[in-house]
Amino acid sequence: MIKLGKIMVTGLISVLSTQIFADTNDQKLINAAIKNKVTVAQAIKAKDETAVTLTGKITRHIKSDHYEFKDSTGTINIEIDDDLATPSQLKPDTKVRIMGEVDTHRYKPTDIDVAKIEILR
Repeated sequence: MIKLGKIMVTGLISVLSTQIFADTNDQKLINAAIKNKVTVAQAIKAKDETAVTLTGKITRHIKSDHYEFKDSTGTINIEIDDDLATPSQLKPDTKVRIMGEVDTHRYKPTDIDVAKIEILR
């Protein structure tokens, strides 16, 4: 019984430290992104994992946590986890500022993995 308790405590510590590590990484990403304001056109050309901030509008909800984002230079797909914003908050023409990282792919277009979103009025 004591052994089971030790295993449970070890598991809990592991889960909590993983969450703290993820939160720390997100904060570092957001801090770097704040210093790198770019357009969609610039983001599309940026290297993988580049921290960026973009301002523009949601044009449509694609599926799940995927949206299309537009500024004056073009459109790009973005991924917004539902703990950051829900589809009901992100209607077409919702003006937003997103901070995240460029995610390049071999067989599909570049997109942005959003770490923070601000809904602008």
